[in-house]
Amino acid sequence: MLTDIIAKIKKGQFWQFPGGVNPPGKKSLSNEQEIERLPLADKLYIPVKQHVGVAGRVSVEINQRVLKGQQLTHSMNPFAVPVHAPTSGTIVSVEDHVSNSPSGIEEKTIVLQPDGQEEWIDLKPLSDYQSLPRVSLVEEICSAGIAGMGGAGFPAHIKLSSGKNIEFLIINGVECEPYITSDDRLMREHAWQIRQGIDVLCHILKPQQVLIAIEDNKPEAFAAMEIAFQDNSNYLLCAVETKYPAGGEKQLIQVLTGKEVPSRGLPVDIGIIMHNVGTCFAIADAVFSGKPLIERVVTLTGEAIERPQNAWLPIGTPVGHAIEQASYISEKQAQRRIIMGGPMMGYTLHSDLVPVVKTTNCLLVPADTEMPTPGEELPCIRCGACADACPAGLLPQQLHWHAQSKEFDKAKELNLFDCIECGACAFVCPSNIPLVHSYRSAKAEIRIQEDEALKASKAKERFEARNARLEKEKQEREEKARQSAAARAERQKKKENQPDKPEAGTANDRVAAALARAKAKKAQQQTETASQQNEAADVQSSLTPSDQQDRVAAAIARAKAKKAQQAQATNAEDEQPSTSQTDAVKDTADARSPEPKDVTEPKDGAEVNPEEDKKARVAAAIARAKAKKLQNSAASSTPSSASDKAEEQQPELVLEEPGSDNTASDETVKAEISKQDKIAAAIARAKAKKAARAQSDNNTDDEN
Repeated sequence: MLTDIIAKIKKGQFWQFPGGVNPPGKKSLSNEQEIERLPLADKLYIPVKQHVGVAGRVSVEINQRVLKGQQLTHSMNPFAVPVHAPTSGTIVSVEDHVSNSPSGIEEKTIVLQPDGQEEWIDLKPLSDYQSLPRVSLVEEICSAGIAGMGGAGFPAHIKLSSGKNIEFLIINGVECEPYITSDDRLMREHAWQIRQGIDVLCHILKPQQVLIAIEDNKPEAFAAMEIAFQDNSNYLLCAVETKYPAGGEKQLIQVLTGKEVPSRGLPVDIGIIMHNVGTCFAIADAVFSGKPLIERVVTLTGEAIERPQNAWLPIGTPVGHAIEQASYISEKQAQRRIIMGGPMMGYTLHSDLVPVVKTTNCLLVPADTEMPTPGEELPCIRCGACADACPAGLLPQQLHWHAQSKEFDKAKELNLFDCIECGACAFVCPSNIPLVHSYRSAKAEIRIQEDEALKASKAKERFEARNARLEKEKQEREEKARQSAAARAERQKKKENQPDKPEAGTANDRVAAALARAKAKKAQQQTETASQQNEAADVQSSLTPSDQQDRVAAAIARAKAKKAQQAQATNAEDEQPSTSQTDAVKDTADARSPEPKDVTEPKDGAEVNPEEDKKARVAAAIARAKAKKLQNSAASSTPSSASDKAEEQQPELVLEEPGSDNTASDETVKAEISKQDKIAAAIARAKAKKAARAQSDNNTDDEN
């Protein structure tokens, strides 16, 4: 099959596509002058999205200076193609700006103010591209921002990423639409660079045959390309018949190979890939010079332009600036009218500020007499001329009716999306019906409905997935609860079967252990207290009546000693309690000396007054009690003997000092001193005898 096709092509024999028309070419207006360069505009408006796919993210900031060729957007999406700075300058703003679409809607645009320096980024050419992996080359082409430049704007790297076997690589140089000559001049002047781009494509795709198609009304371009390809027999130049729209992708494939692309399918589905000659030139620029796609050749033509020509226009150049540089003749138009594209597939722009983009191949400015405004739309007369002219074999009349009545399902059944919007049907319509416009509107509405349906479908899927997830989580919780209940029941069953062997480490076991420890500690404290009480009772039982009397006498002596000391220190400060505490401790130490003597022993043979002796005894007891209290507060130490422990357990004696108004009689004192008080007084007296002897002289003087 492949060899038969090649043999037929070499004989100059081709297939035909249905329909088609032959409008006036008008190419001679602009194809006789070489491609020129025009002055830069004051501002360049660079749309973020200039291709079929998704827009990238802006990677520059306002007031940032950028260099020529610097990347302005980036994205990881495979259908995103970056845009680059066409010249060096400053980013003025990132704003919504009128686009180059038929509707003229606003799109996100980067506004660049040139500085006139044309300062490039560091370029990195890949002259030795054949040594690079296929994937690396495709990435370089994507990074250069190359999209199809024949009109559709499909990302070039997507076509090159196909893993299918390619029979034919077709290079489209037909340029069938009237007025447009940009590809014609590019092939005449840069045939060799186009050849270099094709070499790169062949290295990536490995096609079995390369076909370069040129319409037979471009003999100069055919001759230039023939010279460029003469050394490679695998490259076949094909001079196809001049007929509109022979340059359409599906129509050109049918003409060259006789194959038809399936409805809603792609050429790669039948082993064919097609690229425009402008795309090949851009690929060569990117690989061999390292330059991204920042400019393209645009045809400036029409009888309302004084100097029709082809020019290199930077991406983002306002169309108004371009036609002014080509000397716009305002007198030839009653109202300024600029068409982007040719007369068949182009559309009238809404503003002079619409920028040139990667898919812009022509700016047509016709005179009013050259291309009159379409007349009033008349009713369809069902002549069938539109069906005869349709190159896709559709029924334009029925499609128009269904589109007008919003019957989109029926329009889709009639293969509305196979329409290439070539305009042949509208060109031959005697009723001036804007058929292409109704098809474009219907396609746009169908795409919107499909997008909404897709979003609804995805939302439904997410909703159902969420419900399924919640149900699964609920089941998991219920299963976990069942497992926990079963485990608890199993533990309870084990406890019932082994009541005497509780599980170690449970909370109840810990509480029981704590209670046992508390009870043991309490019992130990009670035992110690009982032992101390028994020891004190033994000490008390060991004391004789004379010892008890000695304690009382010592207490009285100590009280009188304290009174004497207080009289001597009347001028001392009240804040010095250490003196009385020291005296009390000293009295206690003296009272514990092992040489007790009778405090009632008179000095130098003086007689003893019984009444005074009794008062002295009471005073000594009072002094002893107060001294004991001070001792406890000043020296809180543990008793060192059983006697000390017994003393600590004795209640404090509270007796009146002798000489006070409330001094008690012998009977009152004896009634108040209990048995334990007597024991304590006797112990104190025995320990304080020595101190009482030392103070006896002073006591005698006080009593006299």
